[in-house]
Amino acid sequence: MTKRSKILLALAALVLGLMYVFPIWHISLEAPQYPEGIGMYIWIDTITGEGPNDLQNINGLNHYIGMQRIEPETIPELDYMPWIIGGLMGLGVAAAGFGKRWMLYTWVGLFLAVAAVGLVDFYLWEFDYGHNLDPTAAIKVPGMTYQPPLIGSKQLLNFVAHSWPALGGWVAFASLGVGLLAAFSEWRVSRKVKAKKSPVMATVLLSLLFVLGACTPRPQPIRYGHDACTYCKMTIADERYAAELVTMKGKVYKFDSVECLAAYHEEHEALHADVHSLWVTDFQNPRQLVRTDDAFYLRSANLRSPMGMNLTAFGESIQQDAVLNSFAGEIIGWPGVLALVRDEWMRERGGAAVHVPHGTASLK
Repeated sequence: MTKRSKILLALAALVLGLMYVFPIWHISLEAPQYPEGIGMYIWIDTITGEGPNDLQNINGLNHYIGMQRIEPETIPELDYMPWIIGGLMGLGVAAAGFGKRWMLYTWVGLFLAVAAVGLVDFYLWEFDYGHNLDPTAAIKVPGMTYQPPLIGSKQLLNFVAHSWPALGGWVAFASLGVGLLAAFSEWRVSRKVKAKKSPVMATVLLSLLFVLGACTPRPQPIRYGHDACTYCKMTIADERYAAELVTMKGKVYKFDSVECLAAYHEEHEALHADVHSLWVTDFQNPRQLVRTDDAFYLRSANLRSPMGMNLTAFGESIQQDAVLNSFAGEIIGWPGVLALVRDEWMRERGGAAVHVPHGTASLK
C-alpha cells in the first residue's frame, strides 16, 4: 500500500471518532401549531430532542395517533453502535499500520456492509414505528400510516416530516468516501504493477462500490404494449395505472391496475413472506412508481381504471383535497384497497376475482 493510501485510510478511520461527539441523524416536524418546528437527534448511543421538550412533545403527539413512544433505552441498536464504530476505527488504523492492500479492501467492504445493514435496519424501525399503531388511539384515520421518510421530506397529515443525516452522519459518509478513494487509488497502482491481475481487482472494487445498490431488490421498467399483467394476463397499456410486486430475491411481477396487484397479493398468501415491496403508478406522474404505503387511492366513477374498479393511485405530488375537488369520490389507504378488492371484487369460487372489462363497473 502506498504512503498516500495509508494516510487516507488512517484519516478515514480516525475521523469516525467524531460520531461519538456529534449526532448522526436529525428528524424534524413542521406544522402550523409548531411554527418553529420540533425535532429529535439520533446519537451513537441515545436519542434526544432538538429542543428541551421536543422528545416529550413528539411522544405526546404519537400517543394520540397510536404510535409507539420513543424510548432510547429500549432500542438495542444504540447499545451496539458504539462498539461497531469503535471496531471500524481499530481495524482501519491496524490496516493502515500493516499497509496490506487486502486489508484496505476488507475494511472498505466491511464499512459498506455496515452502512447497508444500518440503513435497512433504520428503514425497518421507521416502518414498524409508523405502521404498528395502537387500535385504541384517540385519533384513527382509516388506511393512514405514519412512517417517516428514510431520507428527505414527507407529508404526514398536517405535518411535514424531514429526515437527514446530522454532522455525525455526514462524517460517516465522508469517511466511507475517503476509504473508497484509497481503495480506488490502490487498485490503479496494482493495475500498473500487475497488469494481469487488473480484471480481478476491478471486479472486486466495482463489487464494493455497487454493493448497496445491486443487492437491493427494485422495480423494473414496464414495456407498455408488450408486458402482460401477471394476474389477468391482459397487455399492460395504460401508463397511469401499472403496478409491480418485487420479491426479496428481486423477481418482479407486473400488473395493469391497482386492483390486479391487490387481488394477486390477496390470493397468494404463501408469497407474503417473500414480498420485498409493492408499487403503484402515481396518476399525476405517469410511469413513476411509488410504494403502496406512500400513496393514497381514489375510488371515483370519473377515473376509470383498466379493470373496472375505478381505483387510482396518487403520490405525494398532490394533496388529497385537490384530488377530491378535481374528480370527487372516496379516498382510501392501501389496507382499504385490499379490503375492497377482497370483499367486493373477489368471489367465493376459489377466491378468484371476476375480471370486469374496462369501463363497465360502477360505484355502489
